[in-house]
Amino acid sequence: MIALQITSGQGPPECQWVVTRVRGALLAEAVACDVHVHDVEAAAGGREGCLRSCSLLLEGSGAEAVADRWRGTVQWIGESPFRPGHRRRNWFVGIDTFVLPERIEWSADEVRVEAMRGSGPGGQHVNTTASAVRATHLPTGLSVVSRDERSQHRNRSLALARLAAALAGRCDAREADLRHGRWRLHARVERGRARRVFRGPGFEETDR
Repeated sequence: MIALQITSGQGPPECQWVVTRVRGALLAEAVACDVHVHDVEAAAGGREGCLRSCSLLLEGSGAEAVADRWRGTVQWIGESPFRPGHRRRNWFVGIDTFVLPERIEWSADEVRVEAMRGSGPGGQHVNTTASAVRATHLPTGLSVVSRDERSQHRNRSLALARLAAALAGRCDAREADLRHGRWRLHARVERGRARRVFRGPGFEETDR
């Protein structure tokens, strides 16, 4: 499975128009190659029918080949569909792969639960019994401790709840980092050295 982002970067509405056309052309090519395409998300552009960016998942044996044919800068040569008489005729969008965030799936079999001697406030009972609990997620090494309760059973439940929250937090932080990385792609659209070139209102591909 390959994740692709198509972005107009900081480009004007014409580049957003190109994003929409590139998406359509990529979908048609994927279908011809028996590659399934799933929408991840899309950011609407400033004009109706335009996209600032969109993210797609390509699935199938030919997904990587399709992605490789599109990765890089795509150029459209044509008159602005929004500003008649505008002198600029070259418009660029960028396409690149990105890493999908992975949720950490875990089960009780992957968690080591250890009884510990309690410490801190709570009097002599807490200090002299193994009421505290440490829960460790073995695949990641993430570990939490609960010594809040006098009951080992209740500390165990609390430790597992904290571990679940910590794993979810780690996933959320990873997803935020990946999302930030995807947004950085918007600033990396290269105006030149196009991988593929299209012309005219029909968005027909040309050698150059």
